[in-house]
Formats: sequence, structure tokens, C-alpha cells
Amino acid sequence: MSAAGITVAIMAGGKSSRMGTDKSFVPLLGKPLIEHVMERVYRLGEETILITNKPGDYAHLGLPMFGDIYPDRGPLGGFHTALSHARFPHVLVVACDMPWLNRPLLEYMISLRETADIVVPQWDKYPEPLHAVYGRACLEPIEENLRAGLLKLTAFFGKVRVHFLDRPTIARFDPAGRSFANLNTPEELAQAGEGM
Repeated sequence: MSAAGITVAIMAGGKSSRMGTDKSFVPLLGKPLIEHVMERVYRLGEETILITNKPGDYAHLGLPMFGDIYPDRGPLGGFHTALSHARFPHVLVVACDMPWLNRPLLEYMISLRETADIVVPQWDKYPEPLHAVYGRACLEPIEENLRAGLLKLTAFFGKVRVHFLDRPTIARFDPAGRSFANLNTPEELAQAGEGM
């Protein structure tokens, strides 16, 4: 599959308050979560960037790193930073704590990038904005919401064209919806290790 025109942005800006330590570096099967994510997205795009406000912690990964242009605005600020710094017109955004990303599903989402400004899965009731493809047209509405203090991740969706992937479509690639599982607590981490 062609990776032309794609930037992959890994979001590593969360506070990890429920885990008690930086989730990116919590080991799962002997390897930090973020390294599982990096393996899953390897060469999916023409570049892979890391969105973090702690560049010193991540320097060993060898990725270009960018801190939030609008600090303390949560993941929406991270989206804005990724779209602002991406060298390519479409950005695949993934979270650093999703170790079971499904590569065929991600490739399918990327293949739909010209159909809308956002390609986003909706597995249960809500969309999965930290597992989606965003086009440049999202940058302005995201910035408007940041300036207005509207930080809900999906609040700008009404201002752009959105292609929602429904559950049956997702299930063709990922029948259990495991792609969207993230690990927030030590208990979830322990269960994940047992279930691998």
C-alpha cells in the first residue's frame, strides 16, 4: 500500500494519572507500550512524528518530536500540533497506549483519506478520535475550538466532512475491536499481559 502523503503522529502527551507512571514506557511483554505502537505503524506513512511535551524522555526513540503549540489543551492541542508540523496533507493519529493497533484496518482507513476530512472508526457508541486520519482542512476548525476553549475531541467534527467506519466494516479487520483498547491502570496492564 502506498504511504504517499501520510504522516503518522503518535500522541504521547497524556498525564497517565491512573497508571501512576508514564504509560508510554510501561512494559507489556517486556517492551514499552510505545514501542508496540511504533512497530504497528512502521512505514505506514512517509514520516512518523511524536507529539510530546517531554522530548528528553523520548529522545532515544529517534523520532521527530513536537511540543504543543497550545499548552495544556489536552489531546485536541496535540491534534493541532500534529497537523501544524506534519509534512504531508493527511495525518494518521494514534495514541501511545494502544498496543493492539490493527495494521490492515489502519491501511484501509488510509486508503479512504480522500473521501473526507476525517476517517474515524465508531466501534461502540462513540467515535475513536485517537485512532483516525485527519486532513489539513481540520486545522482551522481545531484552532477555532482551542481559542474558544472547546476541548472535546469531536466538537469540531460538525465543521468538516467525516467518514465514520461502522462496526461491521471494522469487524472485517478486527472482529473483537481490540484496536481501540488502551491501557490506563496497572490492573488493565496485568490483564492485558495475561491475555496476550
